[in-house]
Amino acid sequence: MNRKSKELAIKMRRRWSSLNKRLDPVKAFLKKHFGWVRRANPLRYISILDWYIIKKFIGTYFFSIILIISIAVVFDVNEHLAKFTQYHAPLKAIVFDYYANFIPYFANLFSPLFVFIAVIFFTSKLAGNSEIIAMLAAGVSFKRLLRPYMISCVLISVLSFYLAAYVIPHGTIVLQNFETMYKNKKKNTAADNVQLQVEEGVIAYIQHYDNRSKQGYGFSLDKFENKKLVSHMTAQTIQYDTISDSKYHWTASAWKIRNLRGYKEKITSGARLDTLIQIEPADLVYSKGQQETFTNPELKAYIGKQINRGSGNVVRYKVEYHKRIAASFASFILTIIGVSLSSRKRKGGMGMYLGIGLALSFTYIMLQTISSTFAINAGWPPMLAAWLPNILFAFVAYFCYRQAPN
Repeated sequence: MNRKSKELAIKMRRRWSSLNKRLDPVKAFLKKHFGWVRRANPLRYISILDWYIIKKFIGTYFFSIILIISIAVVFDVNEHLAKFTQYHAPLKAIVFDYYANFIPYFANLFSPLFVFIAVIFFTSKLAGNSEIIAMLAAGVSFKRLLRPYMISCVLISVLSFYLAAYVIPHGTIVLQNFETMYKNKKKNTAADNVQLQVEEGVIAYIQHYDNRSKQGYGFSLDKFENKKLVSHMTAQTIQYDTISDSKYHWTASAWKIRNLRGYKEKITSGARLDTLIQIEPADLVYSKGQQETFTNPELKAYIGKQINRGSGNVVRYKVEYHKRIAASFASFILTIIGVSLSSRKRKGGMGMYLGIGLALSFTYIMLQTISSTFAINAGWPPMLAAWLPNILFAFVAYFCYRQAPN
């Protein structure tokens, strides 16, 4: 370095030092009034140990998903290949309409199982290599050891809830349409003797509704004021307008309206009438798994609308709504159980604990199904049915945590 360069470097250091001194009051002000921003940064509390366990957890979780779903896809292809061939399903539809939606659906459905497998697998390996013993010997408490596991559970829970509430419902519609077309899985396309409250004091009745043609037969609409009938409309057929820019457009054929005012009655009739009735085709026909095709905002709006109409067929929708929220918390409970079971170094490896983990995971999934069935068929409160597996397994998690090494 020549003399001019050294002089220039000295000048730059002096200027930088002078600038730092001038900025000291500004730094002090920012530290005093905005120091909470730095303290609120979650990454500040994640150490090298945390990153090590988080990477192990997330990596093993996704590895187990890829491994098990790959096996499931192979079995599914083997089972349905004959039907795909029989109904001439194109390869593009099989890949992008069926399996592109089949994989996220089942991966999210069995997410608690994958979480448990991941925790048992890599935690047992850490314990077998005496890494957990070294952590505890270095002064890391078992409670502190759970921190990176809980951080990983937050990431998994957010992903699981987002998939269940917003992504998978759209894919389920495509999946059901594919099954109807290429697997001959019949959908319910008709309804008989449908009666519902359109709005307060307005009752609609359809003798028969065909969802394929979006047409109803034997239609009547009654309006009540102070529990007295003030209007009675009948129509031979009623057709939903599927190309309208807005909802609730119907066309009535061979219609007649009777307006009742005291002892007076006014009758009007005609061949065709375009009208607005607060009914959609989805309100009239229920198909199996329909609740799984709604996103969370749509599900919440549908439940509110059906309750206002006095419909009793909302239990399965309430169960689905609460189950999506409850299922996202399952990873926390099952992770605590898994870590507590597999963190000790024992002879014989992780075989026994992997078996226990699988048994508990399948028990959790089975309990979810049983409680949902009891809510739908036996009148259990939907919220209790959705949260019951979490409540019961929370006690199991607490017991395992108390027995874990300190």
